[in-house]
Amino acid sequence: MSIENGTRTAIVTGGSRGIGRAIVQRLAAQGYAIVVGYAGNADEAAAAVKEATAAGAEAFAYQADVADETAVAAMFAEAESRFGGVDAVVNSAGRMFLAPVAELDLDELDALHRTNIRGTFVVAREAARRLRPGGSITLFSTSVVGTYFPTYGAYAASKGAVEALTMVLAREMRGRDVNVNTVAPGPTATDLFLDGKSEELIAQLAQANPLERLGEPRDIAEVAAFLASPAGHWVNGQVVRANGGMV
Repeated sequence: MSIENGTRTAIVTGGSRGIGRAIVQRLAAQGYAIVVGYAGNADEAAAAVKEATAAGAEAFAYQADVADETAVAAMFAEAESRFGGVDAVVNSAGRMFLAPVAELDLDELDALHRTNIRGTFVVAREAARRLRPGGSITLFSTSVVGTYFPTYGAYAASKGAVEALTMVLAREMRGRDVNVNTVAPGPTATDLFLDGKSEELIAQLAQANPLERLGEPRDIAEVAAFLASPAGHWVNGQVVRANGGMV
């Protein structure tokens, strides 16, 4: 199966849960063949595949640590073997750890940066080597890079690196007909975001934007799916802050 017969293929890392899973569902509805990349939860990955196939897509799950270049290369190779090539890569895999800078556990910092920085570079590097013309690379940051909330220092720093990479990679893809963008969500109702937060804090964050609610995974999936689609191909080298108007 290949782009010549009208079918596009997407790899979505972090595709078993949260925003990544919503992106899998959205791209499946758009007719993509899907690779659900996941780190460890095989049951959730299988459920994401089941949802994609119920929408009419061909899909399979592949376990790969995004920071492991051998595993990521094997995931891309498997996608090419099954579907003929890769057209869209959405790297939504990520790790969050919150602490004041003065109290930060450096082991947690290393683990966070391994996934969010090294993992992004590994996936982006493989995508840059393999994507077919007309393809798309969509990375993930966070609106906290601009809101500067306390305790988010390590997480925001890791995502700042992703934003710095975005235009550089877009320019390096000159002549390849591949666009590169980053989505930077605001507070979004996922397990990753909600974990450890009080009801009071969640309510406060929901009121921080003019639309006065938390984002939903489907809100972010719509943005990512647009950027990955032919309709969004003219958008290139951009960081899109999908956050309801949060300053």
